[in-house]
Amino acid sequence: MLRALAPLLFLVVALVLNVRIYGDRSLEGSNQLILLAAAGVAALLAPKSRRTALWQGIQGTISDSTKAILILLMVGALAGTWMASGIIPTLIVYGLKLLTPKTFLLAAAVLCAAVSLATGSSWSTSATVGIALMGIGQSLGLAPGWIAGAVVSGAYFGDKMSPVSDTTNIAAAMAGAGLMDHIRHMVWTSGPAMIVALAVFGVKGMSAADVGDLSQVALITELLNEKFTISLWLLLIPVASIVLIAAQVDALAAMGIGTLAGALAALAVQPDIVAEMAGHTGPTAWYEGCMQAMTGSTQIQIDHPMLSELLKGKGMAGMLGTVWLILCALAFGGVMDAAGFLETLTKGLLKIAKGSAGLIGATLAACGILNVTASDQYLAIVVPGRMFKKAYEDRGLKPENLSRALEDSGTVTSALVPWNTCGAYQAGVLGVATGDYFMYAIFNWMSPLVSMLLALTGWTITKTSSDASTKS
Repeated sequence: MLRALAPLLFLVVALVLNVRIYGDRSLEGSNQLILLAAAGVAALLAPKSRRTALWQGIQGTISDSTKAILILLMVGALAGTWMASGIIPTLIVYGLKLLTPKTFLLAAAVLCAAVSLATGSSWSTSATVGIALMGIGQSLGLAPGWIAGAVVSGAYFGDKMSPVSDTTNIAAAMAGAGLMDHIRHMVWTSGPAMIVALAVFGVKGMSAADVGDLSQVALITELLNEKFTISLWLLLIPVASIVLIAAQVDALAAMGIGTLAGALAALAVQPDIVAEMAGHTGPTAWYEGCMQAMTGSTQIQIDHPMLSELLKGKGMAGMLGTVWLILCALAFGGVMDAAGFLETLTKGLLKIAKGSAGLIGATLAACGILNVTASDQYLAIVVPGRMFKKAYEDRGLKPENLSRALEDSGTVTSALVPWNTCGAYQAGVLGVATGDYFMYAIFNWMSPLVSMLLALTGWTITKTSSDASTKS
């Protein structure tokens, strides 16, 4: 057990020190090197009888996640064309129309959920729509902690439920679950958690004075209308993409169709934006503009600091940092698995975790602990996913039970830890300390509680036996 723990302890200590030094920049390469160093430590400590299998362990782990990595790259392309086509600006314009002082917190959470569902990114949502909502909400006299809590709750709900989210795809891949099976299974935990959050935001809004300055809403709406052709018809594209995935069309194919539809919509509805992305109006501008939106970084020019940040695109290139981190994490997990260390650690935990509820509770706890110690949500998904996958199989539990637990804790609690990359990022972009919005990010701390409650009751815990019951 001590030998199995040593690489994990090395990883945790090294990452904590690294995040303290680099902060948000730790994702730019230093965390990746530490993961590879931890894989090296695990390889050195591996029993001699298992050392010949270490490389095969790495290959097998990465091979299992190849499709998820391709989907992540496609997510970048899709987000780029949906920005260029005006889909995301349309969501924002119509979402801002819902804002009044009494409905602000409720509408802010719903708007962030919608944008995050469409983009698959809680970070992008907070850094764009979230920043706008912080300014608008404070001009209406609302407390910053409450506004940030509504933004984070909505952004992470949309992120979890989005088929184009990196964490959603990673969790499904680690557990071996189908993407839509995973998302459908999360409805039973994320749905109640979000309903509770929206109810609290609605009740809190009733006490707000129905006065305030809505000039920022009018300005943002006017600028977006000037820059883009805003139309509800554009929203048919994300709706169609979600319908395709729900109809069990291969997720990679569905995203490819969504990306192509976004590019065609950009050419038809936003030709000036496409030309701006190409940098010229020549005969090949249509091709270069669409290709730039899908593959590289873009900046749509607009005379407003927040909107300027909103209208940045990263394309596939913007996903390479995440892919890099995941590959290094998978290499670490592959060595730990091949060396037998994950099996040793899992057996130790399972001596305490009795029954299905205990196993799910151990998964939730492991994800939360890694968010606190390793300071990264991807590790909080990948490492427990590799650790517990076989245990779920041995107990006859479907893989979506594991993937749901990974997200119910690994994804959402990351934003509640001040020194985690997610917590630091949210606090930095929203200008509100993590401790100040912690209690108001209701969805984020309700999710693991609801997940544990369902585990204890056995409701929606699906089994692989021929007479698969929804009872544990």
